[in-house]
Amino acid sequence: MGSVLALSTRPGRQNSPFPQDRPLSRWDRRDGRLPNPGSFDGLHRNCKDVFPQQTEGVKLVINKTLSSFFKVSHTFHLSAVAPSSYRFHAEHLQSDTDSKETGSPMLIGEMDSSGSLNAHSLFHLSEKIRAKAVFQTQQAQFATWQFETEYRGSDFTAAVTMANPDILRESVIMVAHFLQSVSPQLVLGGELVYHRGRAEEGGILTLAGQYSGPNWVATLNAGKGGAHASYYHRANKQIQVGVEFEASTRTQETTFFFGYQMELPEAKMVFKGMLDSRCIIGGVLEKRLYPLPATLIMGAFVNHRADKLQVGLGVNVG
Repeated sequence: MGSVLALSTRPGRQNSPFPQDRPLSRWDRRDGRLPNPGSFDGLHRNCKDVFPQQTEGVKLVINKTLSSFFKVSHTFHLSAVAPSSYRFHAEHLQSDTDSKETGSPMLIGEMDSSGSLNAHSLFHLSEKIRAKAVFQTQQAQFATWQFETEYRGSDFTAAVTMANPDILRESVIMVAHFLQSVSPQLVLGGELVYHRGRAEEGGILTLAGQYSGPNWVATLNAGKGGAHASYYHRANKQIQVGVEFEASTRTQETTFFFGYQMELPEAKMVFKGMLDSRCIIGGVLEKRLYPLPATLIMGAFVNHRADKLQVGLGVNVG
């Protein structure tokens, strides 16, 4: 299930722009202390990264690194099912000389040709405390604004998020996360979502657990709203597989997803494929065009139930 404030979490989604700093191996510490479990939104990330990102139409992405801490990108997208668009993306990251103690911010912004803005900012207030703000607009109207504060202890993580506060409408969404490393392999925690509006008020509690093996990770979220289970397995250096199961009590629907990733380092190729219980089969092939600083991306997705085919071609430069 994950946080209700997170972005789309299905194949074709855009993951959070901030990197996940919790490695797969959590049992390699030899100092006798339990590791930090990472963030709640990153529990299923190992599995989600295996699935291909859905492509459609023709896309050209030009990346340019201006300095060690500042880079921009331009994205041109020609689509047959949606209006063609242009997006400008800029990132200000911490330089190599900065550290978490300096308070140097991480700023990420993106604006498209329709005027919609997506902005993220991350500040390390101390070695263990960080604050994050997210602003999203749909053309000239605010769509989302949320503020998050996270504390990372030696073996636990606690976070509180406030989203879309509106004094005039008397509405707000509050989310609290907590994760605790019980053992080097086991993580337990939960999420509490509270929403208040003029017409309704309520909360949803979700419990979470994750167990990690030498080359696999199993995760389960379960609560009143439904359940979300995932299993990630790294078979070898070239092959990774992931399985996801989602059930929603609101829509009374269950969905099953299977994905895999195959890397061919000698050919400089990566292939990702997936299929789900909705009869959707798809795959994306990424080929590094060495010695050019470019990557060719080709993808195709077939919905057998709806009898639809979606094909995409892209070039990533830089």
